Amino acid sequence: MEEIRSGTILPGIREDIELHTSDGLTLVGELALPAESAPAVTLITLHPLPTHGGFMDSHILRKAANRLPAMISAAVLRFNTRGTTSPRGTSQGSFDGGVGEAADVAAAIKFCADRGLPKPWLVGLSFGTELAIKYGPDHDILGAILLSPPLHRATQQDLARWNDFDRPLLALVPELDEFLPPAEAAAGFAIVPKAQVIAFPDEKHLWVGERATRSVLDQIAEITVPGSAPLPTSF
Repeated sequence: MEEIRSGTILPGIREDIELHTSDGLTLVGELALPAESAPAVTLITLHPLPTHGGFMDSHILRKAANRLPAMISAAVLRFNTRGTTSPRGTSQGSFDGGVGEAADVAAAIKFCADRGLPKPWLVGLSFGTELAIKYGPDHDILGAILLSPPLHRATQQDLARWNDFDRPLLALVPELDEFLPPAEAAAGFAIVPKAQVIAFPDEKHLWVGERATRSVLDQIAEITVPGSAPLPTSF
């Protein structure tokens, strides 16, 4: 047994994939699968703002793909939205402020459905939460997990749509978030009575460090595979 650290990559099957949008773009990504079992749940991840350094390798999303296939038998899809570059490559198109990205979200969900991946959840980080809020109700998903939602592009009208969408909406909010701390988040999400705002003491917007990573992944695991947290700290 070895302690799980920032760079730990647990066993899994990792496949470079492409997504094809309804407006003719090809997006690049990776699908991580359990090595020794069928997936129990699917996490479709949506990365932070690409104009400020966000991409599919943003650290919480990368660590989810590195760990959760082995820990909770999750399939984890990461991809670059239109115009975004990472070591995996560059997705076609250009950043569209969260508008054209509706087709990117749809392509990711369709890919998972076509592959027969079960129980899809959207997991957004910062800007990715805006996409989950705006477009989640258009699709057959189990719910959405929002990490550090800024509620910048997602409007109150977007949130209100979740009242007619019978799926959970959970916001994981750092206590020291520079954009939307827990009290403000609670006020912003009040229009959706079922929404849960979960505060994380002493953490900041980007969830830096192994303590923050473990806290977030524990919460994602417990939401999507009840009874699976706390996750092991060695493997």
